[in-house]
Amino acid sequence: MNIQTDKIGRDRGLTARMILTGFLLALTYIALFGLLLITGIPILFVLIFGVGMVFFQYFFSDKLVLKTTGAKVVNDLEEPKLHQIIDRLSKKAEIPKPKSVANMDVEVPNAFATGRSPKHATIAVTKGLLHRLNDQELEAVLGHELAHVKNRDVAVMTWASLIVVIAGYLMQMMFWMSLFGGFGGGHRREGGGQIWAMIMVAYVGIIIIYFVSQLLTMALSRYREYAADREGAIITGTPMHLASALRKISGQIARIPEKDLRQVEHANAFFIIPALQGRMSIASMMSSHPSTEERVKRLLEMQSQYSISNPVH
Repeated sequence: MNIQTDKIGRDRGLTARMILTGFLLALTYIALFGLLLITGIPILFVLIFGVGMVFFQYFFSDKLVLKTTGAKVVNDLEEPKLHQIIDRLSKKAEIPKPKSVANMDVEVPNAFATGRSPKHATIAVTKGLLHRLNDQELEAVLGHELAHVKNRDVAVMTWASLIVVIAGYLMQMMFWMSLFGGFGGGHRREGGGQIWAMIMVAYVGIIIIYFVSQLLTMALSRYREYAADREGAIITGTPMHLASALRKISGQIARIPEKDLRQVEHANAFFIIPALQGRMSIASMMSSHPSTEERVKRLLEMQSQYSISNPVH
């Protein structure tokens, strides 16, 4: 039973949450630049540094992730089934086939997509995933990853994290300035106590902005995972198979020793399900992915929604 977009409609609640999160992130940018004006730190210098860091990540993230994970690009002779599925689903998603298909020689079942655009994307799967999923589940996972590519999620999250990069840099810089007496400069001898106090307030404000922007960025990441689940299920037409794959991957990861999971921690934020997951509530707030249980619940609701609109007589 296949899902059709017109039978499901949009998830307006999810769209609204993403817009709200983006708006709150924009407010953190305004607050940060306001604090920079107070401290007298050259805004242009900070912007150049932050944009430079993100620019590098934006253009080279695919190469960096492949290198750090040990993923190897495979051609259609080495992995014909993978290439065939990705080629077919790319056409259904109306995007170019990703530039590369890669394989990771690890038993941790997982997959990820990286790259700044569909023409520069790479889809990677682990051997553990290929061994543990059936063809329908594998197709569902690849549909999810192609949804990330179609939605340009790597680019969106890279630029959304700019505020975190800038605030983190400023935190370190101001910490070292405080150690070596950089706050206030020569103003102290001229009654600069007020300036000193303002800069200390700005320092605390930047710390707050850093953690708030982290929370907002991770929330946006979780919402985009929900969106990729939804879009991927529409591409393949079978939400139940993605739900089944998520359950299977999550269950298998729980049985794998942590020392083996550490081998793939560099790609943790990219994976369809993080290999290393926090178990406390605060950790879930800082997680890039929603809980597997909630994702499965939403996918099964999609399936039942379609079933209701298309009853079997």
